[in-house]
Amino acid sequence: MELGWACSSLLWLLFLSSLAVKLLRADLLLTPGLLLQVGLLVLLQGVSRAFLPLPLGTALTGTACWLVLAGATQRKRIPAVGRAVLITGCDTGFGKVAAHHLDTLGLTVYASVLDLKSPGAEELRQSCSSRLTLLEMDLTKAEDIQRVLQFIKAQTGRTGLWGLVNNAGINTTLADAELTPLHDFRSCMEVNFFGTLELTQGLLPLLRSSQGRIITISSPAGNMPFPCLSGYGASKAALSLVMDTLQYELAPWGIQVSVILPGYFKTDGSCNHAYWKERKAQLLAALSPELLEAYGEEYLEDINRQFLASMKFAVEDLSSVVESIVDGLLSTRPLVKYYPGRGLGPMYFIHHYLPHTVRNLFLKAFFINPKLPRGRQPKPCNSPRKQ
Repeated sequence: MELGWACSSLLWLLFLSSLAVKLLRADLLLTPGLLLQVGLLVLLQGVSRAFLPLPLGTALTGTACWLVLAGATQRKRIPAVGRAVLITGCDTGFGKVAAHHLDTLGLTVYASVLDLKSPGAEELRQSCSSRLTLLEMDLTKAEDIQRVLQFIKAQTGRTGLWGLVNNAGINTTLADAELTPLHDFRSCMEVNFFGTLELTQGLLPLLRSSQGRIITISSPAGNMPFPCLSGYGASKAALSLVMDTLQYELAPWGIQVSVILPGYFKTDGSCNHAYWKERKAQLLAALSPELLEAYGEEYLEDINRQFLASMKFAVEDLSSVVESIVDGLLSTRPLVKYYPGRGLGPMYFIHHYLPHTVRNLFLKAFFINPKLPRGRQPKPCNSPRKQ
């Protein structure tokens, strides 16, 4: 009896430890489906101990635990050579690294950049094969989108386009929603949502003909109320929702749609100190006297300081995001959602299953927790006058 308990305890210790590691790495999420699988494992162990010899029952339960863990990582892939992919936002960050990697896999890559003479474009030009083609495109300009659409149709009209990777995106403001100018909300929507949607709609005929893939880089900020990211988060929420809808609507055509929600990674856009200091100065200059008096310049300074300090936690290795892109494009069974990055499993569990007060405490502890606005700070008490 003691031997059976020891074997069972060791087996579950190994299983739960492996599960915890995968959750912390965001290789899988603590979803109802996973909880159901763990519950079935507990039931299987109880039945095995009641009706099977100890060695056979332990082996059966151990095999089932291994299958649960292995099922999240074993991915079969289709050949890459000869398939054409368009990826946006390749000047820097995820787009640049992904374009280079997809080229090394043998795909025909069309990489859009804002400037054909940018350092990132030049780096891709020098490091990639002749299969990679650089295209200049600004997603806020309809003429740029139409030019790229016509080019891609001319190049892939007979074979169809296998994949679209919607990577391009911007964030222009780090401040409370009340302090964020309306045009900054519109700027984020124009690039992150409307431009991406226009490009996607224009390429759907080619994707239908190849029964291809759509991969879209969204953000956890589109699922959770990260403070001071309302403009960016709103655009990513809209993007995620429309992609989830397309995932359902395009299934009869054989098109598979995936959304990637990365954690905090070090890219030129997210971790550029000079950019965020400049944006803070522009915001302060644009604030009305009433808002500046209510919140105080020191309030925005504190937000900016905390955000810049948080950059030390950004992950420099972008390979997990690139691997998610590759899996979405080439896996025989791509996931609907990918969560590359540190700590996303616990973060989503807190958001979905715990009270919102716990979620808010989590966001304050690990993101931004600014001091009270000037208008909410306690007024200093006047010292009593001497008699």
